Amino acid sequence: MGSGEVIEMSIRAWANPWEDEVLFAAGFEKAILGVARKAGHPEVVAYDYEKCVQVLIDRDDMTEEEALEYLEFNVVGAIVGEGAPIFIEPHDFGPL
Repeated sequence: MGSGEVIEMSIRAWANPWEDEVLFAAGFEKAILGVARKAGHPEVVAYDYEKCVQVLIDRDDMTEEEALEYLEFNVVGAIVGEGAPIFIEPHDFGPL
């Protein structure tokens, strides 16, 4: 069993078992932040957007521009539905 399968099994066990199917972005296990919750909505997998870009650069030898375009159109924009994952863009707000 690969590390991606272990991560998926762990998240599926962690997410509420009565929720609809949790959807994953295949191949981006290294970018998973955890599970996101919002009242009245199913739990979804949360990914670090910047880490997803880096996965494409490292794994698929893409330029940053190619990775951004691919991620937007083939991952973020392609996985739809109630259980679709979210992609979070980290931001440093400096000292608060």
